[in-house]
Amino acid sequence: MAAYTLERKKSFTLTGYGFSIRSNFQDVPALQKEKAEFWGGLKADGRFDKLKGAAKDDREWSVNEVYQGKPWNYFAVEAGKSVADATRMIEFPDSEYIVVAGNGEKETLFDQLTYRAFGEVLPKITDYAYIGGPNATYRKENGDGTCYGEFWVPVVKK
Repeated sequence: MAAYTLERKKSFTLTGYGFSIRSNFQDVPALQKEKAEFWGGLKADGRFDKLKGAAKDDREWSVNEVYQGKPWNYFAVEAGKSVADATRMIEFPDSEYIVVAGNGEKETLFDQLTYRAFGEVLPKITDYAYIGGPNATYRKENGDGTCYGEFWVPVVKK
């Protein structure tokens, strides 16, 4: 099982641009392609830079959430100022969080940490349960071409 920690996190809000996922979650290549196309569009049309310019810090977040009955993925930041055309402000609860950390390539780190959390850690934990709601991964550059990241998923004690 992948290493993890259990950490108390205060509530926080991320601001992001997002899209409704169409791919089946079991079809990882299709899901990765869909995310890459969306995120590439954010860079091409300037929204990526707009969001980064509003950020309080250098963390880049990938958020997964079911919203209005559909799965969504967002590129998000903890904004220090308003982003008028953002898709959503995503609220995270004050809660215990399972945290899975790691280092990797920028383009693949979000997916690697998400897989470790949902594929390796959560199925083996018996004393805590995922409470639903948004989960998120952040990354920040190490300065050597790789990134450090953490996947945060809110849980409750069973």
